[in-house]
Amino acid sequence: MPNITLPDGSVRQFDAATSGAEIAASIGKGLARDAVAVKVDGEMYDLTREIGSDVQLEIVTRDTDDGLELLRHDAAHVLAEAVKELWPDTQVTIGPAIENGFYYDFARAEPFTDEDLAIIEKRMQDIVNRDETIEREVWDRDEAVEFFRGIGEEYKAEIIASIPSGESITLYRQGDFIDLCRGPHLPSTGKLGTAFKLTHVSGAYWRGDSNNEMLQRVYGTAWSNPKQLRLYLQRLEEAEKRDHRRLAKVMDLFHFQEEAPGAVFWHPKGWTLFQSLIGFMREQQAAAGYREVNTPEIMNRSLWEASGHWQAFGDNMFTTETVDGRQYAIKPMNCPGHIQVFKQGITSYRDLPLRLAEFGKCHRYEPSGALHGMMRVRAFTQDDAHIFCTAEQITEESIAVCRQLLEIYSAFGFDDVRIKFADRPDVRVGEDAVWDQAEAALLKALEVSGLEYTHNPGEGAFYGPKLEFVLRDAIGRDWQCGTLQVDLNMPGRLGATYIGEDGDKHTPVMLHRAIFGSLERFTGILIEHHAGNLPLWLAPVQVRVLTITSDANDYAEEVTEALRAAGLRAESDIRNEKISYKVREHSVEKIPVLLAVGQREVDERNVAMRRLGSKQQSVLSLEDAIANLSREAQERR
Repeated sequence: MPNITLPDGSVRQFDAATSGAEIAASIGKGLARDAVAVKVDGEMYDLTREIGSDVQLEIVTRDTDDGLELLRHDAAHVLAEAVKELWPDTQVTIGPAIENGFYYDFARAEPFTDEDLAIIEKRMQDIVNRDETIEREVWDRDEAVEFFRGIGEEYKAEIIASIPSGESITLYRQGDFIDLCRGPHLPSTGKLGTAFKLTHVSGAYWRGDSNNEMLQRVYGTAWSNPKQLRLYLQRLEEAEKRDHRRLAKVMDLFHFQEEAPGAVFWHPKGWTLFQSLIGFMREQQAAAGYREVNTPEIMNRSLWEASGHWQAFGDNMFTTETVDGRQYAIKPMNCPGHIQVFKQGITSYRDLPLRLAEFGKCHRYEPSGALHGMMRVRAFTQDDAHIFCTAEQITEESIAVCRQLLEIYSAFGFDDVRIKFADRPDVRVGEDAVWDQAEAALLKALEVSGLEYTHNPGEGAFYGPKLEFVLRDAIGRDWQCGTLQVDLNMPGRLGATYIGEDGDKHTPVMLHRAIFGSLERFTGILIEHHAGNLPLWLAPVQVRVLTITSDANDYAEEVTEALRAAGLRAESDIRNEKISYKVREHSVEKIPVLLAVGQREVDERNVAMRRLGSKQQSVLSLEDAIANLSREAQERR
């Protein structure tokens, strides 16, 4: 007689072993219809799985986070079944749920086409309409290996063979298709619904290893209902319009090429934008008491071993060996270099906190398939800072960092910022007692500052816990940018000390802080957030002066020089083209302000001002236009 305790504390008794589906039905028909799984003592179960003991139970519906992940996982299995029905010789490998959707990797000699995706999607709809029962089966490992090899699924057999011998495994069967999976799954394919769509195909190495064969990865998206799917596809369409790579071509900002994968070739306008970001951050850091330094990009292997980077991060570091046999690494991070600066001379507790900042160029190896414009690069610039302080100063310094982060994000139009607390990962340096102290200090700072946060378990840096600051952009996408990390490990590993009030040497706490994170990535996020319509103070070209007739050419050049003298980035366009053509061309280029001048403006020393995105124009005196634009640029709104 199992007693089932529900989340509201109520208890339901059953005369015999029962299932999640029966429990949901006993509560209500609507809940039974929407249920996709149950959580039994925190573990996800299939609706059909038997429950024979007293448990805490929660019904999982399709509109919850857990339910949506399950739908996406099932969509991956339906995708694999569809491909196997259409092309039986194709081998299936793995197919998980991911953010916003799912994918499945296939081994197939012939590449999938866009036409194939449409055919596959149609077959997936057929499988849903067939409403095939999904059944969980427990198999012996070796028996499963033999079975999958027997049907020509060598990749699946390899996965199962890597499971320890003697362990039982679970397979799920739907129709004639059977797949390895821990589950849970929906009770039938019909429960998946119709709110899914295949999106694109890419390459993926088997098990993520570039030494292995290349597979074909089919991506899709799945949602709880058709309305959610429609809204997501609209966001995708809007995201494509905002793609920073497309806008960079239009705005002539930067480009990439095969000779330097994952590295940016900055054009003059893009470099102006980049330097504007650095200039703004430099001012903010100076006002907050940071002192700027610069450290070498290449340092000896021994330093990276001492810091722990070589052991924890070595596979992602670019290395070199000189003719005398010395090994060096291009820095993936700035922190060891900053500790070397701190160690020069004797530091007293009176000198703390000491805040060191650097716009440091870093390099990290990212697989070729992971590179994505400015969002995932190999060469990037960090607005990195390290605060050396005492344990008693952690809370105050952390609160100041959080406040500065949120103020700076607001200046760029990011007012929706989420904070995540990430604690110790499995691979880390330092004793657990040190980690306990670091995590407690960071949590205390959050609590004292009154900031809301969520928990991101196991995602801290290898040397300390961290706060992650996630920006939500104009079309609802989340971007993790800033971080604040409490490090009680690396300063000691690298021999950093200060003289305490007691006259003895002590190891400082080091707070790692980045606001933009990667300036390259932040630039890409910023471009997409504003759809290229950058605020006046950031725009590489802030004002363009256009002539209506050639009689105004001299006046246009005079206006341009006056704007430049006022500190504005201005250019003129005195080509013999129609004014409508010029306005359209420079609007596409995302110039924030266009000033048109003709004979009337020459005679009255006025300008006709048009803002990007507006069809209206206003006539101002030249002096008022310059004053207004200068004030707006200086306000940095």
